[in-house]
Amino acid sequence: MERWSKEKAWEWYNSHPWIRGCNYMSADRVNRVDQWQALHFEERMKTTEEELRLMRELGFNSVRLILEYVVWEKEHDSFLTRFERYISLLDKYGISAMIVLANDCMPPKTELWKMPDIGEQAYDVGYHGGRKHSQHGRHAGPAPHYYFDEHESCEKYFEMVNEIVTLYKNDPRILMWDLFNEPGNSQRSGITLPILKRMVEVVREINPSQPLTIGAWCCDKNYEFSMPEDVFAIENSDIITYHNYSTYEEHVRVIKHLKKFDRPLINTEWLARCTGNNVFENFPLFYLENIGCYNWGFVAGKYQTYEPYEAHWQWYGEDKRAPIDFTKWFHDLYRPSLRPYDPRETELISKFCALADKNFENRK
Repeated sequence: MERWSKEKAWEWYNSHPWIRGCNYMSADRVNRVDQWQALHFEERMKTTEEELRLMRELGFNSVRLILEYVVWEKEHDSFLTRFERYISLLDKYGISAMIVLANDCMPPKTELWKMPDIGEQAYDVGYHGGRKHSQHGRHAGPAPHYYFDEHESCEKYFEMVNEIVTLYKNDPRILMWDLFNEPGNSQRSGITLPILKRMVEVVREINPSQPLTIGAWCCDKNYEFSMPEDVFAIENSDIITYHNYSTYEEHVRVIKHLKKFDRPLINTEWLARCTGNNVFENFPLFYLENIGCYNWGFVAGKYQTYEPYEAHWQWYGEDKRAPIDFTKWFHDLYRPSLRPYDPRETELISKFCALADKNFENRK
């Protein structure tokens, strides 16, 4: 299977309503192991259904989900059953899934570093991602990858990719395959590129009906994606996806750069209120530019992505003039009570979602 033509990409994109949603994990889940493992799954699914009702009421129609290899490895058969239940529950509420197959956001290796495992998941209160030892702090050197740096686990990881994509390659509930989250992050640029190329080859060989993408995430000073992994991502994606947590002005410049490629655009990570990336500017921008969007987070909970990155605290510790507003949440749209963080945000989101759906119906 070759990369989709621009014409095919636009035909696919225009056949869908405006794509909008979030990177999703229910508020009672600690991390992605907790999201997919058997332990507490039934209890967690009750929370998930409650939140999906709220999500559909808001107007979202898609979520982005990152897989967790260790659950597939240790609970293989039941994991596949749970994955199917998850996708089916989303579909019940008219919500599609963008599935992320791999991830380069890795914590640095210190004395606290340990491999993920199934079972009870500990978390630290007051830290982004629920842990002090975070991938969102600074890295002195390339972080080790949990799975790709060892030959045996790397080969098994690709078995997981092959199995899941093959099972769902023609399933309309799967919107897209996001092959790799932020390749080259955690100072792994160059290390990841061969793995990324193999990922594209493996999934293209399966020939899914859904489009493939790899999110570009690291802008240079010219607001362009010039890191080798990002260049490869843009050149090999059917639909171009990207991440941007910068200010409105900087985001406009990034969009201008990406529009040069003449393919549909989807922002798969945004919303950083404390550093100037907010709902009131960005959501109307996505609507106006016909760019799909997935903010990070939905209901604030144990994963605590409303907290700043650890790197933000480090930055402020070095420079008290750092442009960080610690009075604002970083991510997430709803409080644990299921009330909005800011009802003016959710009112605006709902209005533009309704307008987008009306426009889509009028085009049909």
